[in-house]
Amino acid sequence: MEYILDVLNKIKWDTNENPQDYTILYYDRIKHRLRELKFTKIKKFETIFLLVEKEGEEINIPMHRIREIRKKGQIIWKR
Repeated sequence: MEYILDVLNKIKWDTNENPQDYTILYYDRIKHRLRELKFTKIKKFETIFLLVEKEGEEINIPMHRIREIRKKGQIIWKR
């Protein structure tokens, strides 16, 4: 199994990949459900958080809440 940071770095830096093709599903602990996030909304990522532009504000999403990464609707990584 690949580590999530390896997958995210590949999407960001591999010239053969198009970040617009990717969607991240993460668990929203307030709404108690999975939410979708376009990869292009990520401003930066570190070892424990994604910094995301969402609805005009910046939010942090902990890496442990990421459940899936999809490319054009197909799951390529799953926790």
